[in-house]
Amino acid sequence: MIGLVDYGAGNLTSVRKALTALGADFITPERPEDCARAAALIVPGVGNFAATAALDAEWRDAIGSAVRSGVPLFGICVGMQWLFEGSDEAPDVPGLGIIPGRIARLQGNADQRLKVPHVGWNALEFRGDARLLRGLPSGSQVYFTHSYGAPVTPECVAATTHANTFSSVVERDNVYGVQFHPEKSGDAGLRILRNFLEASEETSLKRSGIPGC
Repeated sequence: MIGLVDYGAGNLTSVRKALTALGADFITPERPEDCARAAALIVPGVGNFAATAALDAEWRDAIGSAVRSGVPLFGICVGMQWLFEGSDEAPDVPGLGIIPGRIARLQGNADQRLKVPHVGWNALEFRGDARLLRGLPSGSQVYFTHSYGAPVTPECVAATTHANTFSSVVERDNVYGVQFHPEKSGDAGLRILRNFLEASEETSLKRSGIPGC
């Protein structure tokens, strides 16, 4: 069972439709302690990083505890940014801090007519093997809409350039994140969501101690 975290800023309708199309069962945790019931967690998001303030210390503790116990966590767009320590968009709002670094505004490029916000399709340039990107070629196109981006850190498994080069996919152990919207990115996006679901199932089997997993 996937826990789809609703903090008032997520694009939950389209994510729910994508999960339903993939045959996934999900719940929306009403309280932080409900996160313990989920085999995996998804934190979606659109808009301003300030909205993540709704994920207060109690939610951060519950989600962080689940991740430390081995529960897979997937952040989408602002949800991925929330995996980091914080964002210049809302300097007083802390992120989960599970990935080092801060989110910064994209600079754009007037000469190349690259405007901010970055809206539309762009390529993923792979930077190593990643469970989240299985079955996709480097250069796959996905749909972005954002003004801030994550730094390229060791957790970056795919980067994208829109004047600035930023992390578009991050992955470390059971933590995953994408800056774009997989639920709006056609077959490539559905493949990424399916990969997360499959990785989560593999992790769940290992945590249950089933022989051969």
